[in-house]
Amino acid sequence: MKKIIIATALLLSIGFTQAQDIQKIRFGIKAGANMQTFNGKDEDGRTLEFGLVPRFNAGFNVDIPVATDFYLQTGLMFSTKGAKNTAPHNGNIRNENWNLSYIELPINFLYKPLVGTGRIMIGFGPYIAYGIGGKRKTTINNIEIERKIEFESEYTDINDNDIHVFKPIDFGANLFFGYEFRGGFNVMLNTQLGLSRINAENNSFVSDRRAYKNTGFGLTLGYNFN
Repeated sequence: MKKIIIATALLLSIGFTQAQDIQKIRFGIKAGANMQTFNGKDEDGRTLEFGLVPRFNAGFNVDIPVATDFYLQTGLMFSTKGAKNTAPHNGNIRNENWNLSYIELPINFLYKPLVGTGRIMIGFGPYIAYGIGGKRKTTINNIEIERKIEFESEYTDINDNDIHVFKPIDFGANLFFGYEFRGGFNVMLNTQLGLSRINAENNSFVSDRRAYKNTGFGLTLGYNFN
C-alpha cells in the first residue's frame, strides 16, 4: 500500500509540475509568407476578381493561460498586404499592384491540447491593424508609374481609376491551425478575412460602390520560449 501511495504521489507531483510549466505565460516570435488579395465590390457593385500577390509578416506573440489547454494569444505583427489587377484602359492593358504595410494587433483564442510529444494549435479571433505605408505600381505599355499609398478616411480625385488612398484602420478575423513541437518550434496554416472596407471614400463620385477588403492565407513558423 505504501508503494502505491508513493507512486501515486510521484505521478501527481510530475503532473502538477508539467501543468505549471504548460500554464505559464509564454512569449514567442514568428514570421511567415502569405498570399494576399482584395475581395469585395468594384465601382458598379460587381464582385472583385483581383489576383493574389506574395506578402510576408513578422512579429512576436504572448500566450496567456486562461484555463487548462486554453490561452489568450496577442502580440504585435508587421504585416504586408495587397493585390494585383489587370484591366483594359483606352485600348491598352493596365496592370496594377498594391503593396500596403500595417502594424497589426491580433487577439486570438487558442486551444493547445497535448498530442504526441507536442501540442496541436487551434486558434481564432479578431485583429485590428493600422496602415503605415505602401506603394501602388501601375504599368501601361511598358511605362511604369509608382505612387505612394496615402492613408485617409476620404479624399477628392476626379480620376476614379487612381486608387491610392486607403483608410488607416483595418479589422477582421483570424483562423489558424498548427502544431507546436516539444522544443517550442511551431508551424501554422493561417487564413485572414478582412471585415472592413479599406479603400477611402472618394468624394468626387457619389455613386462609387467600391468596397475593398483584405483577404489572405499562408504559412507561419514560430518559436515559443520556455
